[in-house]
Amino acid sequence: MQAASGSRNNARSKSIIARCGAGRIALLALIAALAIGFVQADGLHYLSIDYLKAQQAAFAHERDLHPVATSLVFCAVYVIVTALSIPGATVLTLAAGALFGAVWGTGLVSFASTLGAALAFGMSRYLLRVFVHARFPDRVRAINTGIEREGWMYLLSLRLIPVIPSWLINLLMGVTSIRLSTFWWASQMGTLPATALYVGVGTRLASVTSLGDAVSPAVLAALLALAVLPYAARRVLGLLRRRRG
Repeated sequence: MQAASGSRNNARSKSIIARCGAGRIALLALIAALAIGFVQADGLHYLSIDYLKAQQAAFAHERDLHPVATSLVFCAVYVIVTALSIPGATVLTLAAGALFGAVWGTGLVSFASTLGAALAFGMSRYLLRVFVHARFPDRVRAINTGIEREGWMYLLSLRLIPVIPSWLINLLMGVTSIRLSTFWWASQMGTLPATALYVGVGTRLASVTSLGDAVSPAVLAALLALAVLPYAARRVLGLLRRRRG
């Protein structure tokens, strides 16, 4: 019995690998190698609050000399970090507030984070969708059912819940049936409150010693309330329609 079960599992694994294709597996290995290499090379040091505070004056000097180029480079770094799911987006958001101010910083982060999330979404759909569908069909079906039932509010609510990592949402949505256009604008709307919050904290970078200083329990509670607001509004509208009927 165990030998037969093992044989079936091996056959299933080979079938999944064959369906994924050698090209996808090679690309996935390359992306993983780049991310691991970045971490092994102590790249996360450059995405820390201590490094940001130490280099803030130098960054501000470059911004004053080359404002457009500095904005473009910042966006490019943010997109890469988000697309590769490298930890550090929160520190970069604080940096946007410290370097570009609340309004321009929020605009830069909103665009760059959404573009990076869309790239991560696309890579997940290309690289992982076949494998995840074959390995966890029931779970993917359940998520697709939620998306079909709730529509864009499903993703919007996930984005508004601060305890769910953005990189996990990007990868998870990539293996579902949600459209890229819906993913884009729902992500941009859903991340905007937290983006504005962290950018605002970044304008007071001198008072921030750790990421825990950036968000208070009251702010987290407000973001959680925003997450359930679309569903509450939908229920109220449904109730009003029934009463009118």
